[in-house]
Amino acid sequence: MSGVGPVEPGEGTHAWDTLDTLDATTRPRPRGRVGELYARHRRSVLATATATVLLACGTYLYATRPQPPAPPDPPYPSQVTDLHYLSGEATPKGAGPHSFSFGVELSVLAGPPVTVTRVSQPYAGMSVTSTPKAPFRTSAGTSRKVVITMRVSQCRKVPWNAGLPFLDVTLRNTRAIEVHSFILGQRYAQHLSEALQVACSNGSG
Repeated sequence: MSGVGPVEPGEGTHAWDTLDTLDATTRPRPRGRVGELYARHRRSVLATATATVLLACGTYLYATRPQPPAPPDPPYPSQVTDLHYLSGEATPKGAGPHSFSFGVELSVLAGPPVTVTRVSQPYAGMSVTSTPKAPFRTSAGTSRKVVITMRVSQCRKVPWNAGLPFLDVTLRNTRAIEVHSFILGQRYAQHLSEALQVACSNGSG
């Protein structure tokens, strides 16, 4: 029989096989809405993800970086403060009877400023004042002259021959408050003994 008609499937084939072959060469099925959005914004999504990873890594490295050592604590005030005897001084006006004065030099070697909050001495029969009047501050690397005035109130409670007399000075800085005893040396001991003898020879109790 002649003529042109529909092509019949060959032996061992089926019509749906041919359809599957044709479907394989046709355009892929449209993606879903999420897929289309991803395809459209894939570059920005990848860039955002990369930036997030880099930020997380940077944050971790910053948090785990080696920490610099903490700065050392400032020194105790007694470690950086010196007190040296200078000489006898004229007694300030208004000091009262049985009083005498001498000069010392106070120096702060290093660290934060040091404040002198009190000056005292160990003998019950005397009182002490200073010029400048406490409290006063001295900065590191500087020194100042301080005039110490003592007034004898009871001669029987002071030694006429002081061996190693000292001054108790209360010092304060940002580290601590300390009471430190400064021994001012043999010259101070000699001058103090002489001044006490003069003061008590004038009839102080």
